[in-house]
Amino acid sequence: MPYSMSQVALPTFEIGLNALSGVLDKAAAHAAAKKIDPAVLLGWRLAPDMFALTKQVQVVCDQAKNGGARLAGIEPPKFEDKETTLEQLKDRIARTLAFVKGLDAKAIDGAAERTITFPLGPEKKGQMSGADYLNHFVLPNFYFHLTAAYAVVRNFGADVGKRDFLGGIPMKIS
Repeated sequence: MPYSMSQVALPTFEIGLNALSGVLDKAAAHAAAKKIDPAVLLGWRLAPDMFALTKQVQVVCDQAKNGGARLAGIEPPKFEDKETTLEQLKDRIARTLAFVKGLDAKAIDGAAERTITFPLGPEKKGQMSGADYLNHFVLPNFYFHLTAAYAVVRNFGADVGKRDFLGGIPMKIS
């Protein structure tokens, strides 16, 4: 049986977003235990020219909702980038998850050969087949920013590890 685009995209988004929410919970617990203002965490970054944690989380959500919507052939919801607390970031993740769970898997599966047009910054647009868009743009960007958010939280000192990053992936452990 062939492996469909929706079977790749939707569980990846759901597992990654749930894992990110859990990582933020651990980051909040760490900040509270160390009596660090959570606002410090929101601005934390790995390098001066990298996005801070807040923007990393926003981009993870945007890749899931915008990429999923474009593949399904619908307009993605607009989320303003105005989160200033961990609770607001977690709410954004929850809204993204709710949207992703409502996407039409058959519409996503039908997008493999369809041309997807998407913004590349404020003035440029890219075009790719749906299959290439998912495999070579959406998923790499989703994982890049998910990894960066995890790394920022770990660098902040929170007790997160590989299992936190992987989230609730279905696997047997023996």
